[in-house]
Amino acid sequence: MIQIFPNSWDLARAAAEHFVARSPRTVAVSGGSTPKLLFELLADPNEPFRDQIPWSDIHFFWSDERHVPPDYPESNYRMAYEAMLSRVPVVPSNVHRVPSENPDAAEAAREYEQTLIETTHQSLPRLDLILLGLGPDGHTASIFPGSEVLHETKRLVAAPWVEKFQTHRITMTLPLLNNGASVVFLVSGAEKATILKEVLEGPEKYPAQAVKPTHGELLWMLDKDAASEIK
Repeated sequence: MIQIFPNSWDLARAAAEHFVARSPRTVAVSGGSTPKLLFELLADPNEPFRDQIPWSDIHFFWSDERHVPPDYPESNYRMAYEAMLSRVPVVPSNVHRVPSENPDAAEAAREYEQTLIETTHQSLPRLDLILLGLGPDGHTASIFPGSEVLHETKRLVAAPWVEKFQTHRITMTLPLLNNGASVVFLVSGAEKATILKEVLEGPEKYPAQAVKPTHGELLWMLDKDAASEIK
């Protein structure tokens, strides 16, 4: 399903309404400016969403993370913590950040996979809500074009080397992403218009196109600028 909104603010509000409606108990969040606006809305005491969410019941995970300590500016965890988690009554033990300060990215990925399994009590967790973004090269989470992670069938979390950034990233893999109950792409901005058109209407060659929930919903929430080139 594709939903288009006039601007990034309306997109974030609709995403907040979707969050409340789904009443998730397990959530995978992502980095980026669009999710940040969503997180700020959810935590705002002057908005209706904050009081409609059973914060103490929700377990938070990250769909991907940069290989940096959690206090670094680049950290997806830090963004979500500052924008939302530090401002709502979430149970600290229910916030499952990636141990990205571990110098061994592969070990951090293995540890995070085990955290997911132990927390959900499922060998292949079915997360209630997974938030994803779309990169200008068609990547999502930290699954980039040409990555070996595209062919992963067993691991739930991996630590691929990302050549364009000369660093490892830690990311949920397609088996886990595609097992989600509700998988939501949040995409805004005119700079995403061309790649969005290719992902939604072109032949399959981008990682984002490999996100196809096996028995869940796939929702693209777009603002008008990002959707300007799609039919």
